[in-house]
Amino acid sequence: MANQQFDIVVLGGGSAGYATALRAKQLGFSVAVIEKDKLGGTCLHRGCVPTKSLLHSAEIADVARTGAAYGIESSVSRIDIAGVLGFKDKLVAGKFKGLQGLLKANGITVIEGEGKLVAANTVDVAGEQIVGKHVVLATGSYSRTLPGLELGGRVIASEHALELQEVPAKVAILGGGVIGVEFASVWRSFGAEVTIIEGLPHLVPNEEESVSKQLERAFRKRGIDFKLGVRFQSVSQNDSGVVVSLESGETVEADYLLVAVGRGPVTQGLGFEEVGIEMDRGFVLTNERLATNVSGVYAVGDIVPGLQLAHRGYQQGIFVAEEIAGLNPVVVEDVNVPKVTYCDPEIASVGLTEAKAAEKYGAENITAYEYNLAGHAKSSILGTAGTVKAVRVNDGPVVGVHMIGARVGELVGEAQLIVNWEAYPEDVAPFIHGHPTQNETIGETMLKLAGKPLHAI
Repeated sequence: MANQQFDIVVLGGGSAGYATALRAKQLGFSVAVIEKDKLGGTCLHRGCVPTKSLLHSAEIADVARTGAAYGIESSVSRIDIAGVLGFKDKLVAGKFKGLQGLLKANGITVIEGEGKLVAANTVDVAGEQIVGKHVVLATGSYSRTLPGLELGGRVIASEHALELQEVPAKVAILGGGVIGVEFASVWRSFGAEVTIIEGLPHLVPNEEESVSKQLERAFRKRGIDFKLGVRFQSVSQNDSGVVVSLESGETVEADYLLVAVGRGPVTQGLGFEEVGIEMDRGFVLTNERLATNVSGVYAVGDIVPGLQLAHRGYQQGIFVAEEIAGLNPVVVEDVNVPKVTYCDPEIASVGLTEAKAAEKYGAENITAYEYNLAGHAKSSILGTAGTVKAVRVNDGPVVGVHMIGARVGELVGEAQLIVNWEAYPEDVAPFIHGHPTQNETIGETMLKLAGKPLHAI
């Protein structure tokens, strides 16, 4: 069979892969995307989109339960899990169809099948050689587990949790990071008893410590149990449930154990090492321009060490296409990539925590301020608690913004601009933030750091 020739061959059609392809096509390159499953990858089919669908259904249930506080007589008679899953599946199917149409409209060649890198410029798909002047590796990630902990039966990963045909009466979650707290939030809203097991001292341990503590308080108030600083030992299961044993000697009984200990790179058996690409524990190593050590080969998304976020994948895909085109795009460090955790209450952050800023600049050279949502009108209307915390270098820019509370994920766009454009609080303070909105909490925080607080002391 004759080789197919392209300017750029992208191995993987998830967030990072299809973003690479779309931007490359805009820049005049011929592009092929090789995908063994479905365009959109984990994010669209087993991650971001379906989990946020469940979280929205959960939010509606919570709003209905609290209607009386707002003068609305409402309640939740039951959770129709078939309807919840139906909404999710319809949403995903619609976005998948739209994505297929988008790539087709842009003239991007999509090749179905499992690809294997056989040379620096060649990917083999079922015996057919797909040749590119440049190859971009974007093969994504999978749900990790712990050594000796096998998935199966009532021990499940997030993709299995998305398809559960029941609301568990009791569920245990191994891991208190993003995936763990989001599913905990969903299941608790649906009426389940939830216990999170986290080996580190706090939930969402990569966030600002004050944010982690506030989430823990909120989860206690919601009736979500968690065990911190304790390690998993083993699990046994039968037809009706699981018993999780911890190194502390405690046990947790539940209908299911969700393993939410992170995601690993999908790189094994794909020919990367044989072609000479430098790897580390399965991840593809690149320089800051996302080029591997093999000329003409780049890597993007979850297989590159660092944050595993769909929007980071989009940014890296666009970056690589522009890099190949010689446009010299701007590097965005991982620390300045916005993060959102969609539990209740929501968490959003960008930039350095106070502790990391102190390490980098010296504790005496930074100032942090935490604006409490308790005195804020829109937050009170929404019935949310939380804070917006900003960290600045003294007489210098804001280097971090960390938020917890209802709808704060929608605020991270402005926070990202402040941090990435190295804005001073004095630069932002004169700007007008609509009242009453959650957005004005950023304005209040900047006013305080600029030395002219309005609704703060």
